[in-house]
Amino acid sequence: MARSMIGPPTAESSMQSFAHKRHEVNPETLTLNPMVRQLNAQSPSGSKGETGAGRTPHDTFYLRHIKRILDCVFALVGIILSFPVLIICAAAIRLDSPGPIFYCQRRVGQHGRPFEIIKLRTMVDRADEKGPRLTESRDTRITRVGKWLRKAKLDEFPQLINVLRGDMSFVGTRPEAPEYVALYTCEQKRVLELKPGITGPASLAFIDEEKLLAAQANLEDFYIKTLMQRKLDLYLAYRDTVSFSGAVEPILPTVRGLFMM
Repeated sequence: MARSMIGPPTAESSMQSFAHKRHEVNPETLTLNPMVRQLNAQSPSGSKGETGAGRTPHDTFYLRHIKRILDCVFALVGIILSFPVLIICAAAIRLDSPGPIFYCQRRVGQHGRPFEIIKLRTMVDRADEKGPRLTESRDTRITRVGKWLRKAKLDEFPQLINVLRGDMSFVGTRPEAPEYVALYTCEQKRVLELKPGITGPASLAFIDEEKLLAAQANLEDFYIKTLMQRKLDLYLAYRDTVSFSGAVEPILPTVRGLFMM
Protein backbone atom coordinates (compact mmCIF):
# COMPACT_ATOMS: atom_id res chain seq x y z
CA MET A 1 0.00 0.00 0.00
CA ALA A 2 1.51 3.31 -1.14
CA ARG A 3 0.59 5.42 1.82
CA SER A 4 1.89 2.99 4.40
CA MET A 5 5.38 3.37 3.00
CA ILE A 6 5.44 7.09 3.54
CA GLY A 7 6.74 8.07 6.95
CA PRO A 8 8.88 10.80 8.49
CA PRO A 9 10.22 13.05 7.20
CA THR A 10 6.95 14.56 5.99
CA ALA A 11 6.51 16.10 2.53
CA GLU A 12 6.70 19.58 4.03
CA SER A 13 9.88 18.86 5.97
CA SER A 14 11.47 17.28 2.90
CA MET A 15 10.76 20.41 0.90
CA GLN A 16 12.04 22.73 3.61
CA SER A 17 15.22 20.69 3.94
CA PHE A 18 15.76 20.67 0.21
CA ALA A 19 15.18 24.39 -0.08
CA HIS A 20 18.30 24.99 2.02
CA LYS A 21 20.53 22.34 0.51
CA ARG A 22 20.43 20.85 -2.96
CA HIS A 23 21.21 17.15 -3.07
CA GLU A 24 23.41 15.65 -5.74
CA VAL A 25 21.90 13.15 -8.13
CA ASN A 26 23.63 9.89 -8.95
CA PRO A 27 22.99 9.36 -12.68
CA GLU A 28 23.97 5.70 -12.38
CA THR A 29 20.83 4.99 -10.35
CA LEU A 30 18.55 5.94 -13.24
CA THR A 31 18.46 4.31 -16.67
CA LEU A 32 18.48 6.61 -19.69
CA ASN A 33 17.59 5.71 -23.23
CA PRO A 34 19.91 6.51 -26.19
CA MET A 35 18.01 9.65 -27.16
CA VAL A 36 18.50 11.13 -23.69
CA ARG A 37 22.19 10.20 -23.66
CA GLN A 38 22.52 12.10 -26.93
CA LEU A 39 20.92 15.18 -25.37
CA ASN A 40 23.30 15.00 -22.42
CA ALA A 41 26.26 14.67 -24.78
CA GLN A 42 25.18 17.81 -26.62
CA SER A 43 25.08 19.71 -23.32
CA PRO A 44 27.71 18.09 -21.05
CA SER A 45 27.10 20.26 -18.02
CA GLY A 46 23.42 19.44 -18.01
CA SER A 47 22.66 23.12 -17.59
CA LYS A 48 24.87 25.26 -19.84
CA GLY A 49 24.26 24.44 -23.46
CA GLU A 50 25.06 26.62 -26.42
CA THR A 51 23.04 29.47 -24.99
CA GLY A 52 24.87 29.72 -21.65
CA ALA A 53 23.50 30.36 -18.19
CA GLY A 54 20.92 33.08 -17.79
CA ARG A 55 20.15 33.39 -21.52
CA THR A 56 16.96 32.49 -23.27
CA PRO A 57 16.74 29.69 -25.88
CA HIS A 58 17.72 30.41 -29.47
CA ASP A 59 15.21 32.89 -30.92
CA THR A 60 14.68 30.94 -34.12
CA PHE A 61 11.95 31.27 -36.72
CA TYR A 62 10.87 27.77 -35.71
CA LEU A 63 10.32 28.77 -32.07
CA ARG A 64 8.63 32.06 -32.95
CA HIS A 65 6.17 30.77 -35.55
CA ILE A 66 6.45 27.20 -36.85
CA LYS A 67 6.25 25.37 -33.51
CA ARG A 68 2.92 26.96 -32.57
CA ILE A 69 1.42 26.30 -36.01
CA LEU A 70 2.45 22.65 -35.89
CA ASP A 71 1.12 22.32 -32.35
CA CYS A 72 -2.31 23.61 -33.38
CA VAL A 73 -2.51 21.45 -36.50
CA PHE A 74 -1.44 18.25 -34.78
CA ALA A 75 -3.64 18.95 -31.76
CA LEU A 76 -6.72 19.39 -33.95
CA VAL A 77 -5.93 16.22 -35.89
CA GLY A 78 -5.25 14.36 -32.65
CA ILE A 79 -8.54 15.44 -31.08
CA ILE A 80 -10.52 14.39 -34.16
CA LEU A 81 -8.81 11.00 -34.44
CA SER A 82 -8.94 10.24 -30.73
CA PHE A 83 -12.51 11.43 -30.18
CA PRO A 84 -14.13 7.95 -30.49
CA VAL A 85 -11.56 6.53 -28.06
CA LEU A 86 -12.19 9.38 -25.62
CA ILE A 87 -15.95 8.69 -25.72
CA ILE A 88 -15.34 5.04 -24.83
CA CYS A 89 -12.91 6.03 -22.05
CA ALA A 90 -15.37 8.58 -20.67
CA ALA A 91 -18.15 6.00 -20.54
CA ALA A 92 -15.86 3.50 -18.81
CA ILE A 93 -14.83 6.08 -16.20
CA ARG A 94 -18.45 7.02 -15.51
CA LEU A 95 -19.50 3.38 -15.09
CA ASP A 96 -16.48 2.40 -13.01
CA SER A 97 -16.58 4.93 -10.18
CA PRO A 98 -18.48 8.05 -9.06
CA GLY A 99 -16.95 11.40 -9.89
CA PRO A 100 -16.14 13.62 -12.88
CA ILE A 101 -14.74 12.29 -16.15
CA PHE A 102 -11.92 14.82 -16.29
CA TYR A 103 -9.33 15.69 -13.68
CA CYS A 104 -7.80 19.17 -13.61
CA GLN A 105 -4.77 20.21 -11.60
CA ARG A 106 -2.86 23.47 -11.25
CA ARG A 107 0.55 23.37 -12.95
CA VAL A 108 3.22 25.97 -13.74
CA GLY A 109 3.65 26.84 -17.40
CA GLN A 110 5.90 28.99 -19.53
CA HIS A 111 7.37 32.02 -17.73
CA GLY A 112 5.84 30.80 -14.48
CA ARG A 113 2.23 31.29 -15.57
CA PRO A 114 -0.14 28.86 -13.83
CA PHE A 115 -2.68 26.84 -15.81
CA GLU A 116 -5.02 23.89 -15.32
CA ILE A 117 -3.75 20.67 -16.90
CA ILE A 118 -6.53 18.38 -18.13
CA LYS A 119 -6.48 14.59 -17.83
CA LEU A 120 -8.97 11.75 -17.78
CA ARG A 121 -9.70 10.86 -14.17
CA THR A 122 -7.89 7.67 -13.17
CA MET A 123 -8.30 7.84 -9.40
CA VAL A 124 -11.18 8.02 -6.96
CA ASP A 125 -12.97 11.35 -6.67
CA ARG A 126 -11.08 13.93 -4.56
CA ALA A 127 -8.02 11.69 -4.46
CA ASP A 128 -5.83 14.70 -3.62
CA GLU A 129 -7.54 14.88 -0.24
CA LYS A 130 -7.09 11.17 0.49
CA GLY A 131 -3.37 10.60 0.10
CA PRO A 132 0.02 11.94 -1.06
CA ARG A 133 0.52 14.17 -4.08
CA LEU A 134 2.69 11.60 -5.82
CA THR A 135 1.23 8.41 -7.23
CA GLU A 136 2.99 5.06 -7.47
CA SER A 137 1.82 1.99 -9.35
CA ARG A 138 0.27 0.27 -6.30
CA ASP A 139 -1.67 3.30 -5.09
CA THR A 140 -5.07 2.10 -3.86
CA ARG A 141 -6.70 5.33 -5.03
CA ILE A 142 -6.29 4.28 -8.67
CA THR A 143 -9.54 2.87 -10.08
CA ARG A 144 -9.86 -0.30 -12.15
CA VAL A 145 -10.36 1.65 -15.35
CA GLY A 146 -7.69 4.11 -14.23
CA LYS A 147 -5.03 1.39 -14.15
CA TRP A 148 -5.74 0.58 -17.78
CA LEU A 149 -5.84 4.25 -18.82
CA ARG A 150 -2.51 4.94 -17.12
CA LYS A 151 -0.84 1.90 -18.62
CA ALA A 152 -1.94 2.91 -22.13
CA LYS A 153 -1.26 6.63 -21.41
CA LEU A 154 -4.78 7.40 -22.61
CA ASP A 155 -5.38 9.65 -19.61
CA GLU A 156 -2.99 12.16 -21.20
CA PHE A 157 -5.04 12.65 -24.39
CA PRO A 158 -7.14 15.60 -23.09
CA GLN A 159 -3.94 17.60 -22.86
CA LEU A 160 -4.42 18.16 -26.59
CA ILE A 161 -6.92 20.78 -25.40
CA ASN A 162 -4.13 22.41 -23.39
CA VAL A 163 -2.05 22.48 -26.58
CA LEU A 164 -4.85 24.23 -28.50
CA ARG A 165 -5.26 26.74 -25.69
CA GLY A 166 -1.58 27.57 -25.87
CA ASP A 167 -0.79 26.30 -22.37
CA MET A 168 1.36 23.44 -23.67
CA SER A 169 3.22 22.16 -26.70
CA PHE A 170 3.52 18.64 -28.06
CA VAL A 171 7.16 18.36 -27.02
CA GLY A 172 8.78 20.11 -24.09
CA THR A 173 9.35 19.93 -20.37
CA ARG A 174 6.61 18.28 -18.31
CA PRO A 175 4.79 20.91 -16.22
CA GLU A 176 5.25 20.64 -12.47
CA ALA A 177 2.98 21.55 -9.57
CA PRO A 178 3.67 24.96 -7.95
CA GLU A 179 4.97 23.44 -4.71
CA TYR A 180 7.76 21.66 -6.59
CA VAL A 181 8.61 24.60 -8.83
CA ALA A 182 9.07 26.66 -5.66
CA LEU A 183 12.09 24.44 -4.91
CA TYR A 184 13.88 25.18 -8.20
CA THR A 185 17.20 26.99 -8.07
CA CYS A 186 17.64 30.10 -10.23
CA GLU A 187 19.48 27.98 -12.78
CA GLN A 188 16.72 25.37 -12.86
CA LYS A 189 14.05 28.02 -13.39
CA ARG A 190 15.47 28.46 -16.89
CA VAL A 191 13.34 25.49 -17.93
CA LEU A 192 10.32 27.78 -17.51
CA GLU A 193 11.48 29.75 -20.55
CA LEU A 194 10.05 26.93 -22.66
CA LYS A 195 6.42 25.93 -23.04
CA PRO A 196 5.75 22.61 -21.26
CA GLY A 197 4.93 19.60 -23.42
CA ILE A 198 2.86 16.43 -23.49
CA THR A 199 6.01 14.42 -24.11
CA GLY A 200 9.74 15.03 -24.02
CA PRO A 201 13.10 13.53 -23.09
CA ALA A 202 12.27 13.07 -19.41
CA SER A 203 8.90 11.49 -20.23
CA LEU A 204 10.67 8.84 -22.26
CA ALA A 205 13.54 8.34 -19.83
CA PHE A 206 11.13 7.78 -16.93
CA ILE A 207 8.17 6.26 -18.73
CA ASP A 208 7.84 3.81 -15.81
CA GLU A 209 8.09 6.51 -13.16
CA GLU A 210 5.24 5.06 -11.07
CA LYS A 211 7.02 1.71 -10.79
CA LEU A 212 10.22 3.49 -9.83
CA LEU A 213 8.39 5.37 -7.08
CA ALA A 214 6.77 2.16 -5.85
CA ALA A 215 10.21 0.81 -4.94
CA GLN A 216 10.98 3.75 -2.63
CA ALA A 217 10.42 3.93 1.11
CA ASN A 218 9.61 7.65 0.91
CA LEU A 219 8.12 8.83 -2.38
CA GLU A 220 8.26 12.56 -1.69
CA ASP A 221 11.84 12.54 -0.47
CA PHE A 222 13.07 10.43 -3.41
CA TYR A 223 11.18 12.52 -5.94
CA ILE A 224 12.45 15.88 -4.67
CA LYS A 225 16.06 14.91 -4.03
CA THR A 226 16.69 12.50 -6.89
CA LEU A 227 14.09 12.07 -9.61
CA MET A 228 13.10 15.72 -10.01
CA GLN A 229 16.77 16.72 -10.16
CA ARG A 230 17.49 14.23 -12.93
CA LYS A 231 14.46 15.44 -14.86
CA LEU A 232 15.59 19.04 -14.56
CA ASP A 233 19.04 18.13 -15.90
CA LEU A 234 17.36 16.62 -18.97
CA TYR A 235 15.06 19.62 -19.36
CA LEU A 236 17.99 22.04 -19.25
CA ALA A 237 19.85 19.98 -21.85
CA TYR A 238 16.75 19.97 -24.06
CA ARG A 239 16.29 23.70 -23.59
CA ASP A 240 19.77 24.41 -24.93
CA THR A 241 19.34 22.17 -27.99
CA VAL A 242 15.67 22.74 -28.88
CA SER A 243 15.00 22.48 -32.62
CA PHE A 244 12.51 21.03 -35.09
CA SER A 245 14.38 17.73 -35.30
CA GLY A 246 14.69 17.66 -31.53
CA ALA A 247 10.94 18.17 -31.21
CA VAL A 248 10.07 15.40 -33.68
CA GLU A 249 12.49 12.88 -32.17
CA PRO A 250 10.55 12.13 -28.94
CA ILE A 251 7.16 11.82 -30.68
CA LEU A 252 7.77 8.55 -32.54
CA PRO A 253 9.14 6.68 -29.48
CA THR A 254 6.19 7.98 -27.47
CA VAL A 255 3.66 6.72 -30.01
CA ARG A 256 5.54 3.44 -30.33
CA GLY A 257 5.55 3.07 -26.57
CA LEU A 258 1.75 3.35 -26.42
CA PHE A 259 1.36 0.26 -28.56
CA MET A 260 4.01 -1.71 -26.65
CA MET A 261 2.35 -1.25 -23.26
